[in-house]
Amino acid sequence: MKSNEKSTEFYDRLREQLQLDTEWPSPYMFKFIVPASIEKIAEIEAVFNGTNAEISTRDSSKGTYTSVSIKVTMESPDAVIEKYLEVSKVEGVISL
Repeated sequence: MKSNEKSTEFYDRLREQLQLDTEWPSPYMFKFIVPASIEKIAEIEAVFNGTNAEISTRDSSKGTYTSVSIKVTMESPDAVIEKYLEVSKVEGVISL
């Protein structure tokens, strides 16, 4: 199976689960891990500009990675997936 097919399946399952479990609009917590770099963190933060998101970061114990948590009110499961897809363009990012 190609990785594109895997990600399509993943996002389809996520969309279905979010539709069943959550009433929209709703607060949603995004969590990402990125290599410790001000530029990478800024790229992720830029995706959420203008959304009134609460963004917090925490460095790993060795300082090589940074955890980025973003709490923001989202309008729909599709809006959540759109943000994940935008952030996935940041090199080295891991979505949790």
